[in-house]
Amino acid sequence: MPPAAAEPLTPERILATTEEVLRRFGPTKATVVDVARALGVSHGSVYRHFPSKAALREAVTDRWLARSVVMLEEIASAPTGSAPSKLEAWLEALFEAKRHKAGDDPELFATYTVLLAENSGVVDAHLSELIDQLGRIIAEGVAAGSLAADDVPAAARAVFDATGRFHDPQYAADWLSPTIITEFEAVTALVIRGLRA
Repeated sequence: MPPAAAEPLTPERILATTEEVLRRFGPTKATVVDVARALGVSHGSVYRHFPSKAALREAVTDRWLARSVVMLEEIASAPTGSAPSKLEAWLEALFEAKRHKAGDDPELFATYTVLLAENSGVVDAHLSELIDQLGRIIAEGVAAGSLAADDVPAAARAVFDATGRFHDPQYAADWLSPTIITEFEAVTALVIRGLRA
């Protein structure tokens, strides 16, 4: 019986393996050679998909950030529900996603904190996408008369900034506090009350 065919080398497979290598070695010690070794290929094969170590790390960062964007987009674009309810659900989902990333896999979260600092372009695009989602929710509320904002983009940015303690990785240690849920609920309620028409 011939040996089973090797799984094809795809960008997705490289990215998944890179996550494992980063988890194992950390961002300062992980190399493209380590990724290639884990895949059972030459480092040249990895470079055919990602032209540099920086490009690979950027793609891994983008992939990690995109996971939460998809879930949040479902809330932002849901055809039902009031804008205040959507806003509350969106903020709660963002906070829970960040808490789970930090708590469920602290090694990988710490790695991504380093990668985020290295990939400001990827991070800026991610933050813009999140603020755009908030803007669409607020605009929907303004159109329906349930929220008030003279400048929707500024309001979206203000909501994002006001809730930063609950989604910015620099506050991850705070997320372990036994009172963090109560604090999150208080800030969220205050923000939504401030936007109500």
